[in-house]
Amino acid sequence: MSDFNLTQGSRYRVTSVRTREDNFEVEATFQGITSMGSVDAMVLETDDGKRLVPTHLVLKIDVLEQAGEDTFDDEDDAMYT
Repeated sequence: MSDFNLTQGSRYRVTSVRTREDNFEVEATFQGITSMGSVDAMVLETDDGKRLVPTHLVLKIDVLEQAGEDTFDDEDDAMYT
């Protein structure tokens, strides 16, 4: 299995924890990663605007549309501050 990297500009379906009994699902374009205090979050562009999803709440990520070969890692300039 090859390594998986989040790609800026790709469309993903992200499923995250909403409550102990319920999950939340959003389809959006990945913009980057940001920090909120000590918590990292995915920055996702939806039809309604930007949404932050804390990474520790992510259950799964489905790739809907892969954008190019440019991958995101901690050294890229896609970090929001």
